[in-house]
Amino acid sequence: MSLIDNIVLGFGTALSPMNLLYCFIGVFMGTLLGALPGIGALAAVSMLLPITIGLDPTTALVMLAGVYYGSEYGGSTSSILLNLPGTPTNAVTCLDGYPMAQQGRAGVALFSTTIASFFGGTIGVIGLYTLSPYLAGWAIAFGPADYFALMITGLVAASVTQDAPLKGLSMVVFGLLLGTVGTDVDSGVARYHLGYLELRDGISFIALAMGLFGVSEIILSLRAGSEDRVVENVTLRSMLPTRDDWKRSWLPAIRGTTIGSIFGILPGTGPTIATFMGYSLEKKLAKDPSRFGKGAIEGVVSPEAANNAGAQMAFIPTLSLGIPGSAVMAVMLGTLIMNGIAPGPQLMQTHPEVVWGLAASFWVGNVLLVILNIPMIGLWVRMLKIPYQLLFPAILVLICVGVYTVRASTFDIFLVLLFGVIGYVLRLMRFQLAPVLIGFILGPMIEQNFKRAMLFARGDATQILTDPLPGILLALSLGLIVWSVYKSVRRRDEPLEETA
Repeated sequence: MSLIDNIVLGFGTALSPMNLLYCFIGVFMGTLLGALPGIGALAAVSMLLPITIGLDPTTALVMLAGVYYGSEYGGSTSSILLNLPGTPTNAVTCLDGYPMAQQGRAGVALFSTTIASFFGGTIGVIGLYTLSPYLAGWAIAFGPADYFALMITGLVAASVTQDAPLKGLSMVVFGLLLGTVGTDVDSGVARYHLGYLELRDGISFIALAMGLFGVSEIILSLRAGSEDRVVENVTLRSMLPTRDDWKRSWLPAIRGTTIGSIFGILPGTGPTIATFMGYSLEKKLAKDPSRFGKGAIEGVVSPEAANNAGAQMAFIPTLSLGIPGSAVMAVMLGTLIMNGIAPGPQLMQTHPEVVWGLAASFWVGNVLLVILNIPMIGLWVRMLKIPYQLLFPAILVLICVGVYTVRASTFDIFLVLLFGVIGYVLRLMRFQLAPVLIGFILGPMIEQNFKRAMLFARGDATQILTDPLPGILLALSLGLIVWSVYKSVRRRDEPLEETA
């Protein structure tokens, strides 16, 4: 199919009444949850995952994607008005967004994030349409050994880019172990079920995601408590930028979009690194760097453009290779698998309506973001005034109901609460939870491709290492592990050298 055929198929699918409705629901709920401090895109997607059960796979992905980039945008609202990042990627927005609010320019900052997010998202959609077919066509020639090595590299890259690389690697291993629970598809042997019949079918992906990210977030927020904060009202008139604002914004928006597009494709980086890179670049290029941190509009526009561009471009390796670059992308792959669709380069040939319908829905969703967020900014401001004591019990009830409806199993409710406690303890110990979900999704796929590779090699593992592509990728993975160990050991030694 040509590019034009893909666009026509995609928009024909995305503009169907059902997909349009769920795209609106996803964008609305994503913006709503993203505006609440501390929820984050991953927790928002995990909380709303049960709603997609029983939906058409394309509709389910369209809604979850809307939740994803809706929450990424919504996080800028609390960042600007309260100096509390709604998501980790919005932390940079606080640096200049909140000072703008203190200067009475909160409306301009919110309007600028909307336009920058739309611009970055639009370029991301174009990149998705143009680059995905080439990457998928290249990946079709991959064999089991190539996929095994590529997934190992993706796992290692996703873990060593965390703040604590060794902790990230340990969380990947934890996710891999959780993925082995259940009946082996080749031998039929039930593994690590601990005597529970419910675990013979494996650990529920929804229970794991909602427990680790949804319930643990609720426990952390309730433990921290919340004080009543004064949030100023924002009017439509106050959102209009000046001519100088437009002049200062367009180049940072382009540069931020470029950075977000590059980092969004790379597994293990994602939009968070892109936002920091975009902000740093603008500060270096500025004629007066002292303006940054005091309400420079460039410090808001560039990170937000990078954020949305990176969020869209992260779908390229997910849809083309079947390898998630982030935990949210792992949820997307999990949704495909739950609907009986095998991810990978063949996805564009076997289910083109899923890929291109989802890609077109990104642009539709970005248009809905503009329509929703400019006239309805007052609603999001009022949402920030809801006391946590009322909000989080309601979310917890919805999580338990959602988990139960998937398999009508009370065991899954206890499982999600157990993973909630585990996630809470791990977060107190400063472990990153995203690698757990990536390891859980990729673990069974790695195992299957390794078995197939060994069958082709007749049990000779050296053939995997001597093949050019697998050998290079595995050597790269080993190098990343060695580098992360060296980096961690060096960090531990630095305080000792200073005290000496």
